[in-house]
Amino acid sequence: MQKTVRDYIRTIVDFPKEGILFRDVTTLFADARGFRMAIDQLLHPYAGMRIDKVAGLEARGFILGGAVAHQLSTGFVPIRKKGKLPGRTIAQEYALEYGEAVMEVHDDALEPGQKVLLVDDLLATGGTAEAGIRLIERLGAEVVGCAFVVDLPDLGGRRRLEGLGMAVHTLCAFAGH
Repeated sequence: MQKTVRDYIRTIVDFPKEGILFRDVTTLFADARGFRMAIDQLLHPYAGMRIDKVAGLEARGFILGGAVAHQLSTGFVPIRKKGKLPGRTIAQEYALEYGEAVMEVHDDALEPGQKVLLVDDLLATGGTAEAGIRLIERLGAEVVGCAFVVDLPDLGGRRRLEGLGMAVHTLCAFAGH
């Protein structure tokens, strides 16, 4: 039987706190076939589209986004937690279950009119992805798609991003949190 991307993802019970089923993609990254499969499937819907940059959300989105950017022969833009980028940045606050957080991007990372693919490992509530979208749009670029390995549909992230008019592509889904 042929393996799917989902088969390479390990579930860790009660991490980071009791009652959570953590979907660990490091096991996917560690397997050459699994990792290649994930990258190929992430970029497949965008073949032939104009994509000027791939933006990855900290931190696992850097691994995936960098590989996708390489395959698309385009540049990569990191969207990081506050205080991690060395140059001038713009910031976007967003809500978490337990408070607020801030994402940043260099203020010169994108040019107006550029087409950007946003990449991350997991789509849960969509808050981090929405912050990334807002940053990209504030620089005048256009998000042409949002690609994730894992969707947690019970948490509503896909609905949230689609409500913003985003095209969302995921490779697999897991029920629950």
